Amino acid sequence: MDRILTETYPDAHCELDFSNPLELLVATILSAQCTDKRVNIVTPALFAKYRAAEEYAGADRAELEELIRSTGFYRAKAGSIIGMAQALCDRHGGEVPGRLDDLVKLPGVGRKTANVVLGNAFGVPGITVDTHFQRLAQRFGWTTETDPVKVEHVVAELIPRRDWTMTSHRLIWHGRRVCHARRPACGACPLTALCPSYGIGPTDPAQAAKLVRPGPFS
Repeated sequence: MDRILTETYPDAHCELDFSNPLELLVATILSAQCTDKRVNIVTPALFAKYRAAEEYAGADRAELEELIRSTGFYRAKAGSIIGMAQALCDRHGGEVPGRLDDLVKLPGVGRKTANVVLGNAFGVPGITVDTHFQRLAQRFGWTTETDPVKVEHVVAELIPRRDWTMTSHRLIWHGRRVCHARRPACGACPLTALCPSYGIGPTDPAQAAKLVRPGPFS
């Protein structure tokens, strides 16, 4: 299934815009309960105003909240960003660390966010279990686990480590474009012959094709 998705999405990549690890870390925190498209609308002004961890750490909270308001949960996100930046300054000289154990100790940073940063900013393989990844891993029969950490560990046993980051991108892309939560486009899916969940969505090709969202989602 992963090989077919590799052929289907040869250009799969992180759909958050960033130019360095700090920008990706901030963008990923903002992406919680928010689309990548919305985050990418917000971050140009944000990244222009705050260019270093020290600047986020000393940010005026009201100004930061206003800049990120449209991403939702902006008060909590502002608190996470400021706390994360203060921790970077206190513990890592203002630099984003490239180790999972260090990243998950930062305020507002869990394993999902840490793996996004590791895989896309540092080239360290990581599995990103977001809602799309978890839904597809279960539908594909890769796991019956519902806890994201357990899902991550099960899939890690199935996929070569070198492919963890790209497999994450492929599942997320497929989940956004074809294998939707409510009405998956089964009749337009390249995995029909292999998927144990085939048929939970429309199987008629013409009907299913109308459900496909071509993207991009950035």
